[in-house]
Amino acid sequence: MVVWLEANDPFPPADNALPASSEAPGLLAAGLDLSPQRLLAAYRQGIFPWYSQGQPVLWWSPDPRMVLRPEQFVVSHNFRKLLRRVLREDAWEIRLDADFPAVMRACAEAPRRGQDGTWITPAIVAAYRALHDAGLAHSIETWYDGERVGGLYGVALGRMFYGESMFAKRTDASKIALAALVSFARTHAIEVIDCQQSTAHLASLGGGEISRHAFLTHVQKAVAAPAPVWHLDKQILTGLAYGNAADKAHEV
Repeated sequence: MVVWLEANDPFPPADNALPASSEAPGLLAAGLDLSPQRLLAAYRQGIFPWYSQGQPVLWWSPDPRMVLRPEQFVVSHNFRKLLRRVLREDAWEIRLDADFPAVMRACAEAPRRGQDGTWITPAIVAAYRALHDAGLAHSIETWYDGERVGGLYGVALGRMFYGESMFAKRTDASKIALAALVSFARTHAIEVIDCQQSTAHLASLGGGEISRHAFLTHVQKAVAAPAPVWHLDKQILTGLAYGNAADKAHEV
């Protein structure tokens, strides 16, 4: 049963979310605002908002949960060659938080197969910008020849990163940004990147499903860990571009 939340109501336990066999698997609750405090409480409990314009705020905690473990990131031979070109050519840049709202808008405007509209409403943009202003949400951006051509954004709490959305205006530009995130995660003890819901694309990159219980157990530990200092540029791609034995084991 989906709970309607009033002001000051806590979230119900995530295990109360609708089951995978239902019409809305993972739906937990509806209502309330998108204040930074409410969003932080949600993420710390493995809950995220996802709704369309005109709907109340809907809160989700699916089971199973799609995650990407940085060490499982799949790097194809051709993509490794692209990363080397990114490192070699001055036209390519990786920027952190150059324009967080612009990345969100680009994600909102990106066409999605099977979706007519976007869940990244003006209210969502304002809410996540507030988290960004507090240093708790980041954009990783791929630039080519002075133009932002791809990127992603998400929420960062402790040693946990919750991926929200990505976009690309140039082939593999969002994947380059994801590679930068994976590289940062590897070097800063971020063991899990939340991908929320399963897609074939994420699976092709090394993502996999885990149980809600396993996800929540990890979140509880990760959000309590000291947060890293977020700083990166394209040099962080060096490890993936040139690889080691573990990376090459996942090369396709």
